[in-house]
Amino acid sequence: MKWVLVLMVICATTVGDVFRSLGMRQHGEIHDFRPGAIGSAVGMVARNSFVIISTCAMAVSFFSFMKLVSIAPMSFAVPMSAAAFIPETLLARVLLKEAVDWRRWAGVVLILIGVVFITQ
Repeated sequence: MKWVLVLMVICATTVGDVFRSLGMRQHGEIHDFRPGAIGSAVGMVARNSFVIISTCAMAVSFFSFMKLVSIAPMSFAVPMSAAAFIPETLLARVLLKEAVDWRRWAGVVLILIGVVFITQ
């Protein structure tokens, strides 16, 4: 059960973050900060299908993580949740076409090494 929850947290967090990025890219930057304009921007973002999917995925991630910390030590659950950075970085590069320099790849490798240590 513990590993199913870890997988759910990682997958849901990854989907949530990638879809949030897609949704906000689709919406664009907010330049007008008057109260009416902010309300309008919030309404547009709230109707964005990518943002809706992101919000649902992050809810799954949150509740999966809450269940995980109820059955596993926090010293296991928190570092394992950091494993979401691995597929997120890969998808940022491949799907979002972001430039990922060697320092970020080195960070991903260090996270991977840390996750491997935690699983032992």
